[in-house]
Amino acid sequence: MKTGTVLRSLLGAVFAAVLFALPAQADTLDDIKKAGKVRIAIDLAIPPFGMADDKMQPTGSDVDLARLLAKDLGVELEIVTTTGPTRIPFLQTNKADLVVSTLSITPERAKVVDFSVPYADHPSVVAGMKSDAIKQMSDLDGKKVAVVRGTTQDTDLTRQAKGAQLVRYEDDATMALAFASGQVDVLATARSLLPAISKKNPARTLEPKITMQTNYLAIGMRKGEPRLLDWVNNWVRTNLQNGKLVAIYKTYHGIDIDPAMLLKAGG
Repeated sequence: MKTGTVLRSLLGAVFAAVLFALPAQADTLDDIKKAGKVRIAIDLAIPPFGMADDKMQPTGSDVDLARLLAKDLGVELEIVTTTGPTRIPFLQTNKADLVVSTLSITPERAKVVDFSVPYADHPSVVAGMKSDAIKQMSDLDGKKVAVVRGTTQDTDLTRQAKGAQLVRYEDDATMALAFASGQVDVLATARSLLPAISKKNPARTLEPKITMQTNYLAIGMRKGEPRLLDWVNNWVRTNLQNGKLVAIYKTYHGIDIDPAMLLKAGG
């Protein structure tokens, strides 16, 4: 046998040995089915998306969505309680398989996690009391504006409201209490959260002043999981078209979402 042939045979054997020695690529969809449960991160302090009922049990539109997803996947649901700043880190550190927690699709986030097609739209607003004369970002100059750290509202205000004094909180519940108690003048959040925040102190009822952008809410997952992404995408499309996700949103938010618009936005 020629030297070149022998060398090629040896290299082939070494390559095959290394290949078989490598661990199989992780597949989260298989792991979920083998475990018999799906771990979904949800913020339970942002009604009506996530909250506790009078029996201290999780409820809300994101909770019902997660329960339906787990049921259709044929596994149990394990809710992993999260906050705005910890949603993506929980995915990255494998503390959760999915995030269903008012997670808006943004280019920055898409660099580190994958998103499903959107299941709801989510207008982001600057809000204040009726007496507040706020029509544009410059009207926030000198005002204390509450925002949850790491959210799209935080990003937008940091860029657009240079003269405002941003007061960052770790979650929506703490931010809501700060506004209700008069610690801040204005807040930036999702429009859908304003009624719940206003209930904490009716004397400081909020109304939208500036619409910053309309975001789209989606289910987040780690990158490199094509089978899980395909399953979730198909699930969202199916349950938008059959009306189940529309009904969940209507129950908790009192408004209709447009499946055709969301499916178009998701491509």
